[in-house]
Amino acid sequence: MRTVDAVAEILKRENIHILPSFPTTLVIEAAAAAGIKPIICRQERVGVGIADGWSRVRNGQPAGVFAMQYGPGAENAYAGVATAYSDAVPILLLPLGHPLERDRVFPNFSSVRSYESITKFAEQINQPARVGDTLRRAFAQMRSGRPGPALVEIPIDVGNAEVDPAVVENYRPVKIAKAQANPEEVMTAAKALLAAGRPVIQAGQGVLYAEATPELIELAELVQAPVYSTLAGKSAFPESHPLALGSAGGGAMSGTAYHFLKEADLVFAAGSSLSRHGMSTNIPGRKVIIHNTADTIDHNKSYYADFPILGDAKLVLRQFVDACRELLGLQSRDGAAVRAEIAKIRDAWQQQWLAKLTSNDMPINPYRVIADFMQAVDPDTAIVTHDSGSPRYQMMPFYRAGGPRSYVGWGKSHQLGTGLGLMMGAKLAAPDKFCVNFMGDAAFGMTGLDFETAVRSGLPILTIVLNNNSMAVETEHMKKSHDMFRTRDLLGNYADMAKAMGGWSERVCDPAQIKDAIERARRVTESGRAALLEFVTAQENTVSHQLAFRNA
Repeated sequence: MRTVDAVAEILKRENIHILPSFPTTLVIEAAAAAGIKPIICRQERVGVGIADGWSRVRNGQPAGVFAMQYGPGAENAYAGVATAYSDAVPILLLPLGHPLERDRVFPNFSSVRSYESITKFAEQINQPARVGDTLRRAFAQMRSGRPGPALVEIPIDVGNAEVDPAVVENYRPVKIAKAQANPEEVMTAAKALLAAGRPVIQAGQGVLYAEATPELIELAELVQAPVYSTLAGKSAFPESHPLALGSAGGGAMSGTAYHFLKEADLVFAAGSSLSRHGMSTNIPGRKVIIHNTADTIDHNKSYYADFPILGDAKLVLRQFVDACRELLGLQSRDGAAVRAEIAKIRDAWQQQWLAKLTSNDMPINPYRVIADFMQAVDPDTAIVTHDSGSPRYQMMPFYRAGGPRSYVGWGKSHQLGTGLGLMMGAKLAAPDKFCVNFMGDAAFGMTGLDFETAVRSGLPILTIVLNNNSMAVETEHMKKSHDMFRTRDLLGNYADMAKAMGGWSERVCDPAQIKDAIERARRVTESGRAALLEFVTAQENTVSHQLAFRNA
């Protein structure tokens, strides 16, 4: 048995049966021989995105894996890994390495050294006998506490070297320990939560990874506290729930989240890093903060935590439910007033945007595309993501997500084109879901050729391109250069490109055709084909509460 064959067998023991990858690497052949299906992408960044999307939808159980060659392959994958690291996604990276005699010799690219700043774990299998121990450490690190990418480099000579089969026979899948919080600290924080006049709960991505949505709903209903989600946590709390405020972050937020967060006297951040960042929910003013996270690095990082609570979100939320029930006794809280206020604020906010959401203008207003999509698609049957730039700002506040992982929010490291790979990974992880990525024309220019990967690999996703022939999000940043040299202009007929790559596509210019086109595209995906809809849209720059609390 070669070392690389042992790697493949260990992946099988960790229940991994899909391998996004790009040649040349020994891992592809070894994985195929072991019964693991390689998915060959067109470029490494998208391949990492496929592994990333798989891990998000499966909550890292099992984790997504990506394999690539040394040198250019590892270099090209870097941006995708940066996104996974910033969004705390557990994926395993398996770059081939230069032979040991050339390891870390200039100008050879060292994956271990170069990736240390964007992975939780980076180690080289420098001896065949270490393959089991190294992979065990990688799986443990990437799924413990705050999740994140782990890298295991396989030098080509070590990969081809013989190894004792006992390293596979002795390998056992990694178990991950989870901890609850100090009960006394929870009780103290629960008293503060119940004493607050206008509390709000922030649902972070940790709620999704912990599969803690039921506990979050139970707590919100028990204390009658409204709930909003972060960008990465969107769908952790069903947005059809009467206590749902929608989502906030990324320079835009729903009107209800804006109102309640501004007026709140206490914020309970559950499963959240509470990072101060352009893609995060920045908290205005001085609030009492209960901060639950699985990693101490987040406590007091950007905000003073009045009640720092360390532990797994599911276990901690259960502790809060129990503590609040004990404190409330037989009393029940009347939530009629807060629910009525939520409905009133939401209706007023929606009314302000109604002209854009129902616009009959041509070119099509992108907000009309999102509104019609919501009418045509049950969110609980779909998994939807935005791309970076305008699609994120336009979708995130208005799209009402269904249950957990019906929406994949991302963006602390926001490379254009990431959504395409994410939805291919999501489709692999949840083949019964209608998987849709919204992207702009600039994003398509970054990764659009990987639409062919979806076609060739039998991944029937829907890509929606909002084509305004411009980088509209850069209107203010590139005003003079555009006036002088037309620097924001873009060109392309992306429906034609999709057909040329073997997919189904339509180009839509009339807003009256939006819903019918979405229905046709959905039927195409249900037949097993990848589809693309190109909507010719206006340059829309208005964003809901854009960067309202950036400097808070």
